[in-house]
Amino acid sequence: MKLRYFSHSAFQITTHSGKTILIDPFLDENPTSPVKSSDLRPDYIILSHAHGDHLGDAMKIAKKSDPLFICVFELANYLADKGFKTHGMHIGGGYNYDFGRVKFTIAHHGSGAPDGTYCGEAAGILLTLEGKIIYYTGDTGLFYDMKLIGEMNKIDVMLLPIGDNFTMGLTDAVKAVELTNPHMAIPIHYNTFPVIEADPYAFKRRLEEQGRECRVLDFGQEIDL
Repeated sequence: MKLRYFSHSAFQITTHSGKTILIDPFLDENPTSPVKSSDLRPDYIILSHAHGDHLGDAMKIAKKSDPLFICVFELANYLADKGFKTHGMHIGGGYNYDFGRVKFTIAHHGSGAPDGTYCGEAAGILLTLEGKIIYYTGDTGLFYDMKLIGEMNKIDVMLLPIGDNFTMGLTDAVKAVELTNPHMAIPIHYNTFPVIEADPYAFKRRLEEQGRECRVLDFGQEIDL
């Protein structure tokens, strides 16, 4: 499969079977994204929470491609009320889709839509597909149960924020990788705005000093997993 990083926390996964999955597609108002919402036609959109820089352009995209939204129950209800297809889940629950399995984890953060609607709890996302496990932490602070997530799942790729202020900063993100012990870490949620400026290569160096693998992706870059 292929993993493409649009910048901030927005990703696209394309499976070998041709299914396309978007995660938190904040694109059009994202000054660092080389891709815009009009370029995408996903089969699924998975949302970690409802903040504007994660819900982003999801509804705009969905009006053109009619994907299935996968998200926590309250956010799913919010989207269903607007006429979109949804599958509501919640933290600790998993479900098997035709592309693989999705399970939501805790994430210490908020989740209110841009119009002020409360949309449940923020979540992390465990994706199991094509023999790989991807752990997308979502916006979160450091929490010790990351160790448990790593013990119960052999994480191939961990996508985690380093931008500080709203989420983990560099030091906490390094500790999160230590707790979870993924095969590879990829930093996200940085340099979109001045308040979350961070050096992803400093994060990479600190992990490599511990003998851990870290890959910094250029905005728009696609890699094979």
